[in-house]
Amino acid sequence: MNTESVKNTSSQTIVVKLGTSVLTGGTLSLDRAHLVELIRQCAHLIRDGHKIIIVTSGAIAAGREHLGHPQLSDTVANKQMLAAVGQSSLIQAWENLFGIYNIHIGQMLLTRADLHDRERYLNARDMLHALLDNGIVPVVNENDAVATSEIKVGDNDNLSALVAILAEADKLLLLTDQPGLFTADPRSNPNAELIREVHTIDETLHKLAGGSVSGLGTGGMATKLQAADVARRAGIEVTIAAGSRPEVIEHLVVDKPAGTRFLPLASPLESRKKWILAGPPPEGDIRIDDGAANAVLKRGSSLLAKGITDVTGQFDRGAVARICDNKGKLLARGICRYSSHDLNRIAGSHSQDIAGILGYEYGPVAIHRDDLVVID
Repeated sequence: MNTESVKNTSSQTIVVKLGTSVLTGGTLSLDRAHLVELIRQCAHLIRDGHKIIIVTSGAIAAGREHLGHPQLSDTVANKQMLAAVGQSSLIQAWENLFGIYNIHIGQMLLTRADLHDRERYLNARDMLHALLDNGIVPVVNENDAVATSEIKVGDNDNLSALVAILAEADKLLLLTDQPGLFTADPRSNPNAELIREVHTIDETLHKLAGGSVSGLGTGGMATKLQAADVARRAGIEVTIAAGSRPEVIEHLVVDKPAGTRFLPLASPLESRKKWILAGPPPEGDIRIDDGAANAVLKRGSSLLAKGITDVTGQFDRGAVARICDNKGKLLARGICRYSSHDLNRIAGSHSQDIAGILGYEYGPVAIHRDDLVVID
């Protein structure tokens, strides 16, 4: 392909979800030759400034392959055993193949509990961004070896949507064994047509979503539709496409037509700021000096600890707080990177001194500008 078109596209964060059917090519073993081709495309995009996150299925399939395809009863314990065995084989395959292009990977095993608990969510988000900021490709999977039904996401389609939100991604690519969503089941209806673009997900569209063709994975078209709905509501563009299509990842990043594209409802920043305004009530107040107020209101800056004069209320890291001037006038709302206890300790301090005061740090700002909404 003409890679110049990729270079001219502004840097994007892309989540690529690969189903078991794509990883195995419909066989009982990992298709390493196809994996190399997919990784080659990712390597080109990384070289051109994009950030790539892989959400990978296939741990159980890799476990079966590693153990020589044993005949096992279909119990939860056996599936968890296969996942435990296969997870190491799967991550080793990703590590070795990305290594061909001198790209490092970092493994992330998640459950729903990691994404629902505020502190664990923030820790997962910070680790994900740390990997990306250091040029490392996060390879994400559900922690099937220990997850119970109460804390499982249940399928990697919906997990990939949650990871895309966690990463504040621009695009989510759901690569599968089908070219996309059709007007009817293409296996039984020769007149079925590929739906190129979706603006609204309604009951009619849900009825069009069928099951998995291969039977190798836990997700079918229905779970992909669920994932697309979740991600697009957070302002993320989603495409369902065939993982076997030549240059599919690179083409989708530069918006070449392929598969079924789901348009986002709003930009991620707009959605996030609407949530800050309409979401949970503020749990405390942060008073700031005139210099900080001017930076926040007129320059759109992040709030630094140096500008904080007082913190009232008790709240954890990740809580929404009111930002007020020294007279108590409400200026903004924002999501705090530090707890009220920590903010009181670092108030008035320079960013470079935070780690020395606390013994740790969650970044140089108290509230990032993307997590802050000015109140007119």
